[in-house]
Amino acid sequence: MADLLEPTAIDAALAELPPWSRQDDEIRASFSAPSFRAAIELVAAIADQAEEMNHHPDIDIRYTTVTLVLSTHSEGGITSADIELARRIDAVASTVGASPAD
Repeated sequence: MADLLEPTAIDAALAELPPWSRQDDEIRASFSAPSFRAAIELVAAIADQAEEMNHHPDIDIRYTTVTLVLSTHSEGGITSADIELARRIDAVASTVGASPAD
């Protein structure tokens, strides 16, 4: 697996990923979809990316809000795999009309 990122590298990456924030050894973001169906489509698109990377997020869905938590549990924190999956999630969110939740 990937090595843990230094805090400065995490901060630099998150500066380019506005929906994401760091909480301890995880990064988190929430997205608001235009409908429940779109939220489910977002989760399915995220699942495709996660399977491709063999790196799986924690996902919480509440009606039209999808909240994701990324951390590389085997390494005990945030790695480049988490940052890459966050980038991919941002990209697929727009395909279903989801936007960062307030």
